[in-house]
Amino acid sequence: MENKPKFRPDPDAKLMDQVREVLRYYHYAYRTESTYCQWILRYIQFFGGKTHPRKLDAKHIEKFLSHLATKGNVAASTQRQALNALVFLYRDVLNQPLDGKIAPVRSKRKPSPPTVLTQEEVQQMLRMISGTHGLMAKLLYGAGLRLMEYAFGECPGLSGLLPITPAKRFGNCK
Repeated sequence: MENKPKFRPDPDAKLMDQVREVLRYYHYAYRTESTYCQWILRYIQFFGGKTHPRKLDAKHIEKFLSHLATKGNVAASTQRQALNALVFLYRDVLNQPLDGKIAPVRSKRKPSPPTVLTQEEVQQMLRMISGTHGLMAKLLYGAGLRLMEYAFGECPGLSGLLPITPAKRFGNCK
């Protein structure tokens, strides 16, 4: 494999035009392009909107990412996405690799306990549903089926007992 020189954007273009040029050169998805551009703009605006990122360093990135976690209450994956956008900016657009390790305050995953209904709540809910939907809900609950098992008739204990046929839009499911 031959070593190709690294792509350099047009130095006379504006920063965001350079970012888009590099993203398109490396065939990034359009959604990635728009997301990275948004994060880079938020980063620049965080420091007043007048300071060029070339004059900022890893400490500034840490400060921005820590702000996202503490004041912005963003999820860990969102913070990671912002970090990836900024690493891309410095590494591929500005050709200014970040020295040192970036260690911002990390977003904490908020525990979400599972939602479980009591037997009385389930009975109350099943009484409120009538007709075909009520039958479907009672069958799903009583047999412990998942919705897609019911929809596609993949019920080994009920085969032959219930005439369940897949919808036309799904075609032959098996």
